[in-house]
Parts: sequence; C-alpha cells; structure tokens
Amino acid sequence: MLNRLTFVAGLALGYVLGTRAGRERYEQLKKSARQVAQNPAVRNTAESAAQQGRVFAGKAYHVVSEKVGDRMPDSVAGRVRTLRERNAQGSGGDDWGTSTT
Repeated sequence: MLNRLTFVAGLALGYVLGTRAGRERYEQLKKSARQVAQNPAVRNTAESAAQQGRVFAGKAYHVVSEKVGDRMPDSVAGRVRTLRERNAQGSGGDDWGTSTT
C-alpha cells in the first residue's frame, strides 16, 4: 500500500511541476534532445551499440538454436534448417514478408 501511495504522490508532483513548466520549457527540452540526437558523436556511439547488439544477438541465436535444435521435433528442425539455408543464400525475407535486417 505504501508503494502505491508513493507512486501516486510522485505522479501528482510530476504533473504539477510539469504543468507549471509549461509549453515553453517543453519546447526547450525537445530542441535540446534533438540537438543531442543529431550530434555526430552520439550518432556514432548509438550505431556502434546497435552493431554490437546485432553481433551479440546473432551469437546468442546460434548458441540457443544449437542447444534447442536437439530437442525439437523433426518437422520443426527441418523448417528451421530450410530457413537457415534460405538466409545463407542471401534472401532477407521470410514467409511472412518481413525482413531479417
């Protein structure tokens, strides 16, 4: 109950402070956020983090699929094998029309 009360009090305080700041302050914050997002250093760092995330996700995918693959029914394992072969050949899409990029 105390957690709910604290949450509601914080929500009310945030609302009051937010409405007092007004639209002008909101526009200032939005402009500052846009400038930070357009900074080349920030963009490079974000792209590096995204690339690392893709590498780690790929590694995790292979580790999990190798371990789970032994326990899958043959029909599912065959389907996964087919999709892997299709992706290895350079086809980026799947049966649902989505991309793997």
